[in-house]
Amino acid sequence: MRDIDFLFLDSGTGGLPYMVQLKQMAPDARCAYIGDTANFPYGEKTQSQIIEFSTDVLRRGIERFNPAVAVIACNTMSVAALQTMRQTFSIPVVGTVPAIKLAASCTQNRRIGLLATAHTVEDPYTDKLISDFACNCTVFRRGDSDLVRFIEHNLFTATSEERCNACLPAIEYFARNDVDTVVLACTHFTHILAEFEQAAAGKLKAIDSREGVAKQALRVWAAQSGKTLQDLGVACADNIENIHTGFAGAGNTEKQKALMADTAVYVTSLGDAHNQNEYRQWCTHSGVPFKGLL
Repeated sequence: MRDIDFLFLDSGTGGLPYMVQLKQMAPDARCAYIGDTANFPYGEKTQSQIIEFSTDVLRRGIERFNPAVAVIACNTMSVAALQTMRQTFSIPVVGTVPAIKLAASCTQNRRIGLLATAHTVEDPYTDKLISDFACNCTVFRRGDSDLVRFIEHNLFTATSEERCNACLPAIEYFARNDVDTVVLACTHFTHILAEFEQAAAGKLKAIDSREGVAKQALRVWAAQSGKTLQDLGVACADNIENIHTGFAGAGNTEKQKALMADTAVYVTSLGDAHNQNEYRQWCTHSGVPFKGLL
């Protein structure tokens, strides 16, 4: 018997909204999360380093939590190391890749922005996604390591104005290129989706892959376990596409805390006092128990 249903993995805090998304869909799912903060940022590592670090931390997570499914809630890890992880481990591994296909279906002028890490914008896997799903679109790529660092280290100590200002260089780049739809292809960026859209003043539509990744993880879990999604508390379990993605307790701290009570967040390095405060504040804000070092 598995100790947990889903193990989420990211380089830092980026994938946390993905775990929250799945819990909102499947309230009874047992989840744990690991941020490999000791090796942050992944987006500036080589391919071989990303494979080495991600497979090592996933191995540690499997040994610790015995999950049914691993969810790689990191675009950089996924485009660089997903194939290796699937070949290395016996449990199913669900990846997170840039939502190029969704963007191609949303854009009105066929001009798409890709906001990601330096590695993701240059990876051949990204080239293939664009070729397969957006060959009739022009895609403008921006690797933004500064924005990733800002979110990882300053999300909660920054003011709303500072968060909006951090988004402006990317927004101005895409606006100059007449982009109407931007793919947030680093999971860290989902933390500032509201500020991004506020700073864009309605000129850009930002999309991410949270819903798609959560639904795929649930499909894989059902196939792997032989159980029904109703066992995870999923409504509309007969048709996964109809799963309600909202949460009645959204905005209610106590209900959110109750929903996330059986989850756990771990990191591989606590860093300095400032970073520790960031991790604890995010977890407190989302009602997720912070357990410290893996």
